[in-house]
Amino acid sequence: MELKDLMKERREVLSLTQQDLAEMAQVGVATVKDIERGQGNPSLSTIKKILDVLGIEIEYRVRKTI
Repeated sequence: MELKDLMKERREVLSLTQQDLAEMAQVGVATVKDIERGQGNPSLSTIKKILDVLGIEIEYRVRKTI
């Protein structure tokens, strides 16, 4: 499942509007809308703020490239 779908689904389960989520995560509502549309390029810290509000953990993985 993509981040945009996971975010939107969880937001709806919690009965939050995009505006509610933006305010609770202290990010702009345009940022939430962009992410849910699969657009924009949010920082990891922005994504973490949003996912914290939604009760979703983020796991960071670093892989070595050749």
